[in-house]
Amino acid sequence: MTFADTLIRVLVCEDQELVRTGYVTIFGAQPDLEVVGEAADGRTAVESARRLRPDVVVMDIRMPVLDGIEATRLLAGPHAVDPVKVLVVTTFHLDEYVYEALRAGASGFLLKDAPPRELVHGIRTIAAGESLLAPAVTRQLVGRFADRIRDPRRTAAAEALSVLAPRETEVLRFIAEGLSNAEIAERMVISRETVKTYVSRILTKLDLRDRVQAVVLAHRVGLVTAHD
Repeated sequence: MTFADTLIRVLVCEDQELVRTGYVTIFGAQPDLEVVGEAADGRTAVESARRLRPDVVVMDIRMPVLDGIEATRLLAGPHAVDPVKVLVVTTFHLDEYVYEALRAGASGFLLKDAPPRELVHGIRTIAAGESLLAPAVTRQLVGRFADRIRDPRRTAAAEALSVLAPRETEVLRFIAEGLSNAEIAERMVISRETVKTYVSRILTKLDLRDRVQAVVLAHRVGLVTAHD
C-alpha cells in the first residue's frame, strides 16, 4: 500500500495568516497528510469543508464572519447531514469555548502552542475515529459545565440509554467518570479487548462518534454528575 492510498485529507481553518501558513507547511511535510484547502473565516471553512470533504478539519475557535464553534456545529453537529471530523485548536485551555466546541461536535482539541508532532498526531488520531482528550480531562471539562446541559426530565436517561445492556451502561458510566480502557478493564475484571468491544457497541447504539460525545451525553442525561 502506498502513501497515496492512505492520505489523510486536511482542511486548515485559521484567520491568522502566519499561523495558517505554519500549519500548512507542517502538515504538508508529512507523507500521510495532504492539505486540500485553507479558510480564513468560519463561513469559508464550512463551504470549503462541504465542497472538499476533508478527513479532518483543523478549526480555530475565534474566527471572523462565523466563529469556529458555530462552524463546527454546522459541520459535525447533530443536525449535520454528512458530518466531518473536527480538531479544534485554541489558545484557551479547559474553558467554555472549548467545551462548547466539543458539544458542537468536535472530536477533540489542542492548544495552538502544541509541538508540531502533537498537531500531526492529533490529526491522525481523529482521522482514525478516536477522540483527542485524556479521559480525566474530558470529565473535568464537561463536568465543569454539566449543570448547563443536564436534561431536567427524569425520564431522559432511561429513554436515551434504554438501548444499552446493563454492562454497556456500566462501561458508559466509567467512561464518563474519566477511566481509561485499562482502568475500566481492571475495575470490571475483564480484558481490554472486551472493554474496546463494549465501547464500540455503545458508540454504535447511541450513534456517537467518539468518547467525547459519550461523556457529554452521560452528563446530559444525568448518568453521572460533576460531583460523582
